[in-house]
Amino acid sequence: MSLPSAQYCYQVIAGTWPPAAQRNIGPWTIRLDASNSSRVCAATAQGPWTANDITLAATTMRAAGQTPLFMIRASEGALDDALAQRGYVIKDPVNIHAAALDQIATQRPPPVTTFEVWPPLAAQEEIWAAGGITAGRLAIMDRAPMPKTTILGRINDRPAGTLFAAIHGDCVMVHAVEIAAAHRRQGLARHMMVASAFWARGQGARWLTLVATQANTAANALYASLGMEVVGQYHYRIMPENSLDRPTHRP
Repeated sequence: MSLPSAQYCYQVIAGTWPPAAQRNIGPWTIRLDASNSSRVCAATAQGPWTANDITLAATTMRAAGQTPLFMIRASEGALDDALAQRGYVIKDPVNIHAAALDQIATQRPPPVTTFEVWPPLAAQEEIWAAGGITAGRLAIMDRAPMPKTTILGRINDRPAGTLFAAIHGDCVMVHAVEIAAAHRRQGLARHMMVASAFWARGQGARWLTLVATQANTAANALYASLGMEVVGQYHYRIMPENSLDRPTHRP
């Protein structure tokens, strides 16, 4: 039984973490959102492009009040090089993780440790806010289509963690995993992930997926310990502030 491909996971990301607006301009899909979440602010190539097309995308994003940002997926090395020549810098290399739900949903978390909640509670919003997940990202969760849920994690009968999970096709994708600082390294994130798997299996899904920046070594280690495998990678190229989109010449 093959794991979901990176290409399919790109669709799951788009389906479970939607932007406020999306435009097809030239060879690009351009996403517009006020949240500053890269996944809903990045342009992606949908067909052959030219140097002029890069400028077109950058101009469109700037006109909408966003910094030019491109998502670079597998086999897009030519676009990566072209953006680098124009001064775009790498932002947030990401791993895509996946596993069969049956591999993770084997034993439920201890009683009163996790709860399925929709819409999220104020206590969850406070935990997210402390981790930098504020109103813009909560709006993304709100506009994501059903089925979706949040998982509230508790330690010592106190709210201690939260995440968002939504289903696209036969995959659930987990987003915005956050544990309150005082309650980290106590196994709660693992319990929440397992609870997400049980919820998703009850919704008819088959696969658990998520993305994590490669710099987040603790999160990547947790997902590996759950038996999740890296099925793909991507990164962004962003134009530094106060820079213009124009070609540069290498020596």
